[in-house]
Amino acid sequence: MLKLPPLSLYIHIPWCIEKCPYCDFNSHKLRGEVPEKEYLHALLEDLSNDLVYVQGRVLETIFIGGGTPSLLSASGIGWLLTEIEKKIPFKKNMEITLEANPGAIENQKIADFKAFGINRFSFGVQSFQQDKLTKLGRIHGVEEAKTAARQAHHVGMKTFNLDLMHGLPDQSLDDALSDLQTAIDLNPTHISWYQLTIEPNTQFFSKPPVLPEDDLLWEIQEKGQQLLADNGYIQYEISAYGKVGFECLHNLNYWKFGDYIGIGCGAHGKLTLPLQNKILRTVKVKHPKGYLEPTRAYLDHINQVEKSDLAFEYMINRLRLFEAVPFTEFEDFTGLSLESIKLPLQTAIAKNLLVENEQSWQVSPLGYRYLNDLLTLFTD
Repeated sequence: MLKLPPLSLYIHIPWCIEKCPYCDFNSHKLRGEVPEKEYLHALLEDLSNDLVYVQGRVLETIFIGGGTPSLLSASGIGWLLTEIEKKIPFKKNMEITLEANPGAIENQKIADFKAFGINRFSFGVQSFQQDKLTKLGRIHGVEEAKTAARQAHHVGMKTFNLDLMHGLPDQSLDDALSDLQTAIDLNPTHISWYQLTIEPNTQFFSKPPVLPEDDLLWEIQEKGQQLLADNGYIQYEISAYGKVGFECLHNLNYWKFGDYIGIGCGAHGKLTLPLQNKILRTVKVKHPKGYLEPTRAYLDHINQVEKSDLAFEYMINRLRLFEAVPFTEFEDFTGLSLESIKLPLQTAIAKNLLVENEQSWQVSPLGYRYLNDLLTLFTD
């Protein structure tokens, strides 16, 4: 029997000043002014249509992503948060994250966002080396990134994330470790550090840059992880490192197969209906013009997750985390029995990709190195 998992809210802001050549997210180059008032009201209507999925729960977290959410005004975001709370109760002292581009958020605006309810920033830094920022198409400079982090400290933001990439064009081991050390010196509570991948429908896919060889990528990863660990950043997910007690709660809800309502252009949602024994996936209209069309519905499509896909969908999320997976959690959040995945579990354990005790299983170091192979076992 399915149980109701915790509920989060994702809000998508689709505009950017420039479209980065590696980005495959649903973002659109801004032409003219952001239609802020129109879009904020549309977000609220979009949410109203999804209130049936709340089912008596409180909101555990909110994440405002994009695009570049910091293009919106702090007062506008504050108004939206106030209106959302009128519709869905907020958990006390809940985490509310805003993604921000250091090139699109001045010092006063950081303080203003905090004053209007944002209590966690995620700054899209990517690198602290100007030549790398230029190749990545970033609009901010090195000093702007450092200033954003320092200002977050200055206004008393207790938790914020610096988003970094490695495996960049022409990046050496020293380059990658220098980026990490600069981030560590700025003393964020959380660092996201992930490898650049070339995705379809991006400029880099059409004109691929020269990236580091696999042996160098592996050395960067090993030495970078050690540097982070030596400085008190605990790896709790494939690409996430936090000081003790400062994990991103919103992302943890994703990885633990929790529920989330997604509002805004192209936003995805995952929603559980225990009485109907269903898990649904929702996707909203992608393009801002279509999303803001008065006569068009916000929902682009909705699908039920097939029973045959549930184990894989759960595992592709849950096995990203470094903590053990309780057997009961799998059963509660998928509605499946452990017997239904007995064979792939046995295979994974035999290949030393998973280790098991009486109450849980956990990915082994070898399993994290060959995570795609491990996940493939659950596709049959």
